[in-house]
Amino acid sequence: MSGRDITVVHLMRHGEVANPDGVLYGRLPGYHLSELGREMADRVAGHLADRDVTHVAASPLERAQQTATPIAKAHGLDLATDPRLIEAENVFQGKTFGVGDGALRSPGNWRHLVNPFRPSWGEPYVEQVIRMMGALDAAKDAARGHEAVLVSHQLPIWIVRSYVEKRRLWHDPRRRQCTLASLTSFTYEGDRIVSVGYTEPARDLVPPHLLAGAKPVKGKDKAFGA
Repeated sequence: MSGRDITVVHLMRHGEVANPDGVLYGRLPGYHLSELGREMADRVAGHLADRDVTHVAASPLERAQQTATPIAKAHGLDLATDPRLIEAENVFQGKTFGVGDGALRSPGNWRHLVNPFRPSWGEPYVEQVIRMMGALDAAKDAARGHEAVLVSHQLPIWIVRSYVEKRRLWHDPRRRQCTLASLTSFTYEGDRIVSVGYTEPARDLVPPHLLAGAKPVKGKDKAFGA
């Protein structure tokens, strides 16, 4: 097997979730795609239909499984489940937690907010990097010389991309370039990542308020030197 083999692993964020109460659903079961989310999943499946995809896997959570299903079907593949792709653990799951909802004024929450660099409210960033890099490498091996699609969640995708691009892991969540149903694509030459790309095949379906703060898509991979 040549060290020049080119493999592409696409990390996809799931589509929109039905969440009428606006809670931070995290790893909780029972949160499925909305009708719009299903449309997003179908859109990306169509976008990837002509690509050389030979492996599809998803987080065990329902929204990721539902997003990955049409992609796997389009390529005649069985859908694999990789628990390393799961959403980041968060102590606030099941609660509303946002600007203006009073959560930051509650003394009971303060102990979880003392260290944004780790972060103290959930799974450490370094642990997310370790498991996500493991999932990426496994997919690269499964699809060597072809392409793979992994459906995961916004924070783990952004954290592993930040690690690969040598950025600090702590960040402003409003500035993550990882919108719903987006593809963050890692190109490997042999076993080494040589570039990272980002596309939004379903951007026109994403509610405008969820695009706020995101940088415009440049349509060009970021390449790494030898």
